[in-house]
Parts: sequence; C-alpha cells; structure tokens
Amino acid sequence: MKTIRIGSGAGYGGDRIEPALDLIRSGDLDYIIFECLAERTIALAQQRKLSDPDLGYNEFLEYRFKKIFPILRELIAAGKTPVKIITNMGAANPSSALRAVRALACEAGLPQLRIAAVLGDDVYDRIVNGECRELPILETGEPLRSIADKIVSANAYIGASGIVEALSQGADIVITGRVADPALVLGPLIHEFDWSMEDWDKLGKGTAAGHLLECGAQVCGGYFADPGYKDVPEAWNQGFPIAEITDEGTITVTKLESSGGLITEATVTEQLIYEIHDPTRYLTPDVTADFSQIRLETEGKDRVVVRDASGSPKNGLYKVSVGYRDGFIGEGEISYGGDGCVARAELAAKIIRHRLKPWEDQIQELRIDLIGVNSLYGNGCTGLSDAGRTGVTAEPAEVRLRVAMRSEDRRTAAIAGEEVEALYTNGPAGGGGARKYVRGIVSVASVFLPQNEVEIRVVMDPGKEA
Repeated sequence: MKTIRIGSGAGYGGDRIEPALDLIRSGDLDYIIFECLAERTIALAQQRKLSDPDLGYNEFLEYRFKKIFPILRELIAAGKTPVKIITNMGAANPSSALRAVRALACEAGLPQLRIAAVLGDDVYDRIVNGECRELPILETGEPLRSIADKIVSANAYIGASGIVEALSQGADIVITGRVADPALVLGPLIHEFDWSMEDWDKLGKGTAAGHLLECGAQVCGGYFADPGYKDVPEAWNQGFPIAEITDEGTITVTKLESSGGLITEATVTEQLIYEIHDPTRYLTPDVTADFSQIRLETEGKDRVVVRDASGSPKNGLYKVSVGYRDGFIGEGEISYGGDGCVARAELAAKIIRHRLKPWEDQIQELRIDLIGVNSLYGNGCTGLSDAGRTGVTAEPAEVRLRVAMRSEDRRTAAIAGEEVEALYTNGPAGGGGARKYVRGIVSVASVFLPQNEVEIRVVMDPGKEA
C-alpha cells in the first residue's frame, strides 16, 4: 500500500517558519504545504498589486524561501529527494511570486528547481461586467451591482486541478492564488495515487486530510491549549503536523517527536469540526465532503488514525470572495489606573459620546469599550475569581478605554481618535498611553459562479541545470 507524507508549513499568512523548517529537514516528507490566505487577505493583496504590479503575493514569501532553500540544497547534496512545496502564497499575483521564487532559487544555487504558478482564480473582470452584476450576494441577498462601484477584487476558490496539472508537469514548487484550503493537500494525493477527479469517496477522504493540515499547529494543540483544562506540553516549542495518507485514503496525523504540542483524538476532533457548518455536506470546489462518519483511533503517542471520511458529487460552483471598499474605521485608546479607574474611564466614555453627537448622521457604527471590563461580554459578565471560572472580582487596578467609529468619510472617522487624545488635558484625571489611527475597510462579499465560466491555467518555469 502506497503512503505519502505531507507536512503543514503554515496555517495563516504570518505564521512561524521554524516548525516548517524542522519538518523539511527531519520530517521525511514528500510534500509540505503553506496555507497563507484568508477571506480578507487576498483583497488586501489586490490593493498592494494595484500600487505596484510586481507585488500582491504574500509579504513573507521571500523570507520563507530564503530559509527553505538552504535546507533543500542540503538534502540534494546528501542524495535525498527534496520536499515538494505547494503554497497559496501567490495570493493576488502568483506570476510575480513565481518570478521572485525563481530569483531566490538561483541565488541559493538551485536553478534546476521547476516552479509552477496556477492561474485563473482572479475573476475580477468577469464579476464586474455583464450578467454577473445580478448575482445575489450570499450574505445579504442583494444583487452584486449594489456594491459594484466599490469592488477592488474578486477571486474564486478554485480546486485541486491546477495543482495536479502542475505536478504532472514535474513541478517541484507550486504557487497558487486563491484555492480552497484542502486543495493544497488534495492535489498531491490525486497526482500521487492517480485518483479520478470523480472518485467522490477518495476525494472526500483527501479533503479531510487537507482540512486537518490547513490550520498548521491547531491540530497539534495550538488553539486547543487551555491551562488546567486542556494542558499542552512545551507550548513554546509548538510543532506543526504531518499527515501520512495511504492510497485508500486512511490518514494518520502525527508530528515530530522533538517538537512540543500533542496529537490526540481531542485535538483532531476540534480541527475536524473547525469551520464546518454541515459535516455531512462540506462544500468544496472538488467534492461535497462528508465527515459525519469519521472514526478516530489512537495508534500510539502523538499518532491518531482517521478513517471513513467520504464524499458525493460537487455542486459545480465556485465560491467567489469579492473584496470591496466599505468606508473607514477611526480608533482611539487611553488607559486609566489606580483607585477609581473604572469610574474615570466611564466618565471618559460619557464625554466621548457627547463630543461625537454633532457627527451622529455620519457615524455608521460606534463602539466604546472598557477593555478588561466589558469589551467582550458587555455588562453581562461578572468576571473570574481566583478560585474558579465564575464569581465576582474586585475592581481592576487598570482599564483601557477603546473608542472605534465607522464612517464612509475618512475625516469623520478620524474624529474618534482625536477626541480620545484630547482626554489627556480635558479630563478625566490620570489618562495615559493614548493612541489613535484611521484605516480603510476592505469587506468581503460572497457569490457563486459556475465552474465552467472559470479557466484555470498553469505557467511552468522549468529551471535549468545547476
């Protein structure tokens, strides 16, 4: 029975690099994935691309590959097959990312590496023109034309087919834009095991493997950790996961013995249900996955076997994330400490509310929070006692006032921070550590687009002999 080993090198755009390097060096991997995109990430990347056509890929791409390439060179020098890398760090500009990685490979003495870019997820031109303007926005039901003049990006969650094609052409590194997260793992499984693109059961199992790896350290106890309740060893040395997958679709989740964290049925369960609305119908561009019958079995320390994921035919649609400008947020913060700090912060909040009344018609949303008192749960939480998880606490020794205001107008949004800063001299007493800023908002709307309206292409840079 053929088995391949795939590691996770990142669970988000700014994740740590050290655990990934450990996996490449010591994990005996066939592949490693770097999952670095979120809903808003690609819209922000599109904005960077608009300011400079050579940008728009993940900001840590060069940093990561500068760390990775020396290890690949060591593996090659030792006569070992280097780990293949699959990543969506191309974000809004996979072609430019390919060129950047090629330059770094040559600098590292690895000109022979074959690098591919998967294109086609950018459907901006298709979305802003013609009939697509009438597509309903999934979150609101309104037609897309209601935000047409604000749209800055549109990227479809494409599937594994482009990755499969790149690997079939011999790619050592595959760089994509917006693909569905599990596709980063499903692609090499289809390629290695020659699975049919219509073998829904196998594609469902491969999607489960991708879902387990896509968030990096989460399945190794990272987000799982809760001291005294769910303890995780050596959290400062948190490892990243490895999945051993057979050609029949059985998955064993594990990690390096030298790393911190843990792999248990509990950590695997938490990751399996993460972001899954309906475990019987997890919609992806490749398959409708079914996780409802999954069985877990502990095989040994930090080894959990995952069986019986399955799937049914895909729905033939791509989800498209449409990024659009949605006004501005102005924010200000200031701290109060010592006796009466909560009362002084509450007075400061009252002052701010009065000061903002002249702009009520231009304020779309206003939040005034006392961080550490009511910013998470409003006034409904009594706090935590030293003895346990419920009870009444004494007044805190310090509190931070946060004012955040949303407006279509940048100048109006800025007033929130300016009024907070003015509390320095206009009272109440003892305020300090004020800060203020304004930022533009990029919101995300979702629509469905038929898959047959999207053309996926692979651009291959074959490299040259060293």
